[in-house]
Amino acid sequence: MNRGDRLVERGADKLQQLSDSMAARGGPAARLAADIQDDAVFLRKLKPSLVKARARGGGPPGGRVEDGEPKTEVNAPAGPQLRRRPKSPGSGPNPFAVVGAALFVGIVLAKVIDWRGHAHPR
Repeated sequence: MNRGDRLVERGADKLQQLSDSMAARGGPAARLAADIQDDAVFLRKLKPSLVKARARGGGPPGGRVEDGEPKTEVNAPAGPQLRRRPKSPGSGPNPFAVVGAALFVGIVLAKVIDWRGHAHPR
């Protein structure tokens, strides 16, 4: 377990302790205890080593965490989520060329309008 995992685990433990104390207190705080306990479970899923494994497509076996920690469901993808897009031939003109052509046409059009405006003074 690396340093990031320990920090996340420590934060999840503190949330778990807070949830337990709120549930023991009763009243309005007890209603929030279940939500905070869910947050602790979610925070455990955000361990950097698990995120790194899921990003590479190799999540925990069977979607479970087995290394001495509470077993939590991990929704790991079957494979890498980001793939390279295939380059399609003829996907369109270069956007810089389109902007340059539009600028050129706009300047020429402005010059023509200005030139024609001088031809018929009021």
